[in-house]
Amino acid sequence: MNWMDMSLSMYQDALASTDPTPGGGTASAIALGQAVGLTRMVSSLTLGNEKWESGWSAARLAEEVCAGMYERCGELAQMDSEAFDRVMKSFRLPKSNDDEIQSRRLEIRQSTLNAAEVPFETAEHGMKLLGCLEDLASRGNGNAVSDVGVASLLASAAVKGALFNVEINLQSLPSEMGESMRLSINQIRMDCSEVSRRVMHAVHDRIQG
Repeated sequence: MNWMDMSLSMYQDALASTDPTPGGGTASAIALGQAVGLTRMVSSLTLGNEKWESGWSAARLAEEVCAGMYERCGELAQMDSEAFDRVMKSFRLPKSNDDEIQSRRLEIRQSTLNAAEVPFETAEHGMKLLGCLEDLASRGNGNAVSDVGVASLLASAAVKGALFNVEINLQSLPSEMGESMRLSINQIRMDCSEVSRRVMHAVHDRIQG
């Protein structure tokens, strides 16, 4: 079942169930998709009104960043669940002799690495989206600045939630597997907090006049 083809209530019921998927990684990707949707809305509202011409460049940049990202978020939501299912399947592989044990170990490691790579991509996309929101909050359609704030909150949650899923998968792997991701996690998390803070500041300044 593709989560993006479900109704909202069906998806939420699936998320609340005791089934292992969908989980936090899928939820993070879907949260990012919602952030993209809000960003696209504000960009369109800005570009569609000459009153906000000073924000057109910010809106165009946001549209460029969002191009294809909504669809990719849907793919990542599905991929995250499929990656976890592959990990679970690998643990059920036979282990009755040395060859099977070795083959099983390799598949567990590879599937677990893949289960880390998927949410890492979600986090990367989330950072790209966050990077265009401060300017959109400052110069975009002022009537929709609160929506930029919500987009930022959702994108930040998506990034940090995805990173949790990266970490929990990497912790069971040898240190040389996923090394570049391990080295990036803390910096991405700090950058996310800093960029989110700036967006929130811009939103509050705009609302409060």
